[in-house]
Amino acid sequence: MAAQTGQGFIEQGFNFENCRRNAVLEQTGLKFPTATKTGTTIVGLVFKDGVCLGADTRATNDTIVADKNCAKIHYIADNIYCCGAGTAADTEYTTEIISGELELHRLATGRQPRVSAAMTLLKRKLFQYQGHLGAALILGGIDATGPSIYTIHPHGSVDRLPFTTMGSGSLAAMAVF
Repeated sequence: MAAQTGQGFIEQGFNFENCRRNAVLEQTGLKFPTATKTGTTIVGLVFKDGVCLGADTRATNDTIVADKNCAKIHYIADNIYCCGAGTAADTEYTTEIISGELELHRLATGRQPRVSAAMTLLKRKLFQYQGHLGAALILGGIDATGPSIYTIHPHGSVDRLPFTTMGSGSLAAMAVF
């Protein structure tokens, strides 16, 4: 947030003007909403010189926490990574298969794979199973065309966006953007 100062300069940083107001409202008895607990949340965004991918680490099975330290960011190639939401086994299987195919492609051509090639292989694999693989993916990487982020849905449809979220916590995460 930026605030205007007397000299017309813009001050950078956080603005805590509402902290006092919230404290007074809380003292008068106002109940603030609590944070909504969600399942997996994965995010990706493109910036000037790269991409940023993020994921939580908790694996849940309904209301039970199955694993507190689950890796949801998967290696595809040296320049490409993928975040997965949905069934952990499906996301792991799908990304490992495509990583192997891209490594064979790299060895055959002697070139670094493009992000669009990984996206095509992933969407074809997911479309082949018609949504029965529970893998919602955000693919991100940098290649000769620059940085890019793709959202790949479990049934194989794809979106290329400058920022995106997926998973059951995606609406809460998108509210931050």
